Amino acid sequence: MIPEDLRYTAEHEWVAGDGSGSVRVGITHFAQDALGDIVFVQLPEEGAEVAAGDSLGEIESTKSVSEIYAPVSGVVAARNEALADTPEVINSDPYGAGWLVEITPSDPVAVDGLLTAGAYRELTES
Repeated sequence: MIPEDLRYTAEHEWVAGDGSGSVRVGITHFAQDALGDIVFVQLPEEGAEVAAGDSLGEIESTKSVSEIYAPVSGVVAARNEALADTPEVINSDPYGAGWLVEITPSDPVAVDGLLTAGAYRELTES
């Protein structure tokens, strides 16, 4: 359930890409499962500057509202506009159609500092 080719944060975001271009960001299966049925997503505008660890939006579920944190610093290159009408796709496809934003990292090697799939698996199983 944890794709090996992605990097992860302790806050349950995933990052696809090596940082040489834009990276795609979403929340993990573990996170969407804990949230329950997702009903609304608030995302930053394209062009917004984000700092690693800072909030870049919110996900609202039938259970709670949770912050989404930027896994790397950079500029928002794209946001998943489809989530405005169908936020529940995050529940059904968190690693695919349920992606949140794309960020162009200010430091391309920052992605290397994120958790590997193995380290994230240990975090979620402990």
